[in-house]
Amino acid sequence: MGSVFTKIINGELPCYKVTEDSNYLAFLDINPLARGHTLVIPKKEVDYIFDVEDEDYKGLFMFARKVARGIDLAIECKRVGIAVLGLEVPHAHIHLIPINSIYDIDFSKPKLNLSDKEFKQISVLISDKIENPE
Repeated sequence: MGSVFTKIINGELPCYKVTEDSNYLAFLDINPLARGHTLVIPKKEVDYIFDVEDEDYKGLFMFARKVARGIDLAIECKRVGIAVLGLEVPHAHIHLIPINSIYDIDFSKPKLNLSDKEFKQISVLISDKIENPE
């Protein structure tokens, strides 16, 4: 039985996809701390990020950097913060969160309540900036 992220990868559950390649997937967090809060995951299911094989680990962070640059261009923010918690879902994942202060990456804060339309607009906006960084 795969994790919820494996079910997303396999198309068994929907997501607001930002981008993907053969090894990694980026999609919007459905309980975001900020508009553009994105999760980046390896398609190979590994529970703990520090158990990801070396080449996949490097690839995951290179992919996350590409996604973060797209977020930075699409969402007004000072930085894109990064967090790796690894407790919520037993599948390695990186949180990329648009931030303007260190307090914006506080996971105890109330999450945003976005509509389906807002999620779709944000995912398209970020995706477009990844593909066309101009």
